[in-house]
Amino acid sequence: MEIMQIVGLGIIATILIVILKESRPEFAVLLSIVTGVIIFLLIVPQLVYVVDTISSLSSRANVDISYFNTIVKIIGMAYLVEFASQISRDAGQDSIAMKIELGGKVLIMVLAIPILLALMDLIIKILP
Repeated sequence: MEIMQIVGLGIIATILIVILKESRPEFAVLLSIVTGVIIFLLIVPQLVYVVDTISSLSSRANVDISYFNTIVKIIGMAYLVEFASQISRDAGQDSIAMKIELGGKVLIMVLAIPILLALMDLIIKILP
């Protein structure tokens, strides 16, 4: 079970980070980053499964593939921004974490504009 590996790795890393933070804080941050990357690599197969499933559903529903690609990019960007901001917070850089989140929100909004425009166009067509 992947969840047991993820939880076990997270607990062990947390204990090591707490111990290292007092004597070697630079290694604590590095261990936090490495742990995050390992956890990400453990969940990649599940992410691929989700993307493949949603892709097959969108093709069966005749949804424009560009909308699907945009939604996957937005979801990926949201996860990446969250990961990066948490690493910055772990390093004690809350202000940088907030700026990463702001940048991510703006870029997500930019990516979402074509979907919003298509939705508005659909609403206008439905109204008399």
